Amino acid sequence: MNQDHFEKLVEEALAGLPERFASRLENVSILVADWATPEQLAKVNLSDPHRLLGLYEGIPLTERPRGYYGVLPDRITIFRIPIEEMSSTDEDIRKQVRETVMHELGHFFGMDEQRIRKTRR
Repeated sequence: MNQDHFEKLVEEALAGLPERFASRLENVSILVADWATPEQLAKVNLSDPHRLLGLYEGIPLTERPRGYYGVLPDRITIFRIPIEEMSSTDEDIRKQVRETVMHELGHFFGMDEQRIRKTRR
């Protein structure tokens, strides 16, 4: 799948957010990269870039202090090649992109890993 089509899947996942969440997406950039950088892998204690599908880097909404402004945007990066490699069909890619975007948004909204996994069931 080419980069443009993959990015459209990320946009589609974001467009499907309920308004109560979409309206709170402030000071966050959502990016697509082929692979995680060594620095990004180190942040989550991984060495294998095939295992990281997405990454949230920033201060979750629930932890932002009063007067939180004038700072660079938080980042959510969705990693294209690992998602494509684990998927058999374009529909599998679409589903995994949506799941990964929602997972990383969970971190943005202040959910820890355990809570995110629990809500996915």
